[in-house]
Amino acid sequence: DAFQAFHINPTLVQKFLKPLLIGELAPGEPSQDGDKNSQLVEDFRMLRKTAEDMNLFKASPLFFSLYLGHIIAMEVLAWLMLSYFGTGWITTLVLACILTTSQAQAGWLQHDFGHLSVFKKSSWNHIVHKFVIGHLKGASANWWNHRHFQHHAKPNIFKKDPDVNMLHIFVLGDTQPVEYGKKKLKYLPYNHQHEYFFLSEYLPCTLPFSPQCQCTKPLTILELLPPQHLVSLFMTSAFVVSKHFGPKEKRTLKRHTFVFLESHWFVWVTQMNHIPMEIDCEKHRDWLSSQLAATCNIEQSFFNDWFTGHLNFQIEHHLFPTMPRHNFWKVKPLVKSLCAKYGVQYEEKPLGKAFIDIVGSLKKSGDLWLDAYLHK
Repeated sequence: DAFQAFHINPTLVQKFLKPLLIGELAPGEPSQDGDKNSQLVEDFRMLRKTAEDMNLFKASPLFFSLYLGHIIAMEVLAWLMLSYFGTGWITTLVLACILTTSQAQAGWLQHDFGHLSVFKKSSWNHIVHKFVIGHLKGASANWWNHRHFQHHAKPNIFKKDPDVNMLHIFVLGDTQPVEYGKKKLKYLPYNHQHEYFFLSEYLPCTLPFSPQCQCTKPLTILELLPPQHLVSLFMTSAFVVSKHFGPKEKRTLKRHTFVFLESHWFVWVTQMNHIPMEIDCEKHRDWLSSQLAATCNIEQSFFNDWFTGHLNFQIEHHLFPTMPRHNFWKVKPLVKSLCAKYGVQYEEKPLGKAFIDIVGSLKKSGDLWLDAYLHK
């Protein structure tokens, strides 16, 4: 099911797997699939077939064209404002809002192409993904793919999901805090992690999504040509800003806009679906159950859809990563019905509560650590 979820042309990819085949388990050999509900697995596969028959994996060119257009429009508007109004404080504050919004939305857009959910051919998705993440975001497509697909395959599973590897800055879930406490590990005062979480978002090195820390591959245009030949739009934007702002103003705009504002936007949206959910070791569940245990949804509204890049439909996105985001609302009733049939919890909450739950879950984990550290 995981293999089917990640590839838009499994038949083509199969040929690359043949050299990797070692053998197959004999019928009597133990298997990690033994405890899975075979009927649930079969019904989920039927649900996927139904979604395919409904053309829910077919992207709308108009939707993604308009989405890219509104990002570029914000970038152009920012440049025009600089040229016309100069570098006054009011202009700077307005620019900060515009550029933060364009960068955040570009982040959601690169996510679509990275998941191969726009074009029918993988190659076209990869090319445009490299343009959006490399030119508009200044990050590496290869780095993103390497990390993000591990997260999707094993969400919230220690040692398998890189997004819950917090480099000893946070303890997450119910088991890790107790484990750290018993071992008397205290890299930071984890009982205060729900408080320093607000500050950590300003430090790029503390984020799971951190090209500043983890991307060692140089960026090139579409990653097809040497870096000395062409410059990404992201670097061009930085050059234009430097021509209009002096060193002090440039530092203020770059640091407080692209790090502080966008970091908060990104972190709150991406963590609201996972941090409050189950975070533990591998339990070898079926695809549906493993994704639902680690993922929750946020209530739908036009603002929530836009603000989160449709990550408010995180459950549907995790079950069907290659499905275009504008179709999540159509498959949602089918998913809820299947979950209800088998008693799988389908959690959905308001946006504000989702943000509060992040802090609450961090506090709970910190208290578990402190209790184990002092008394076990």
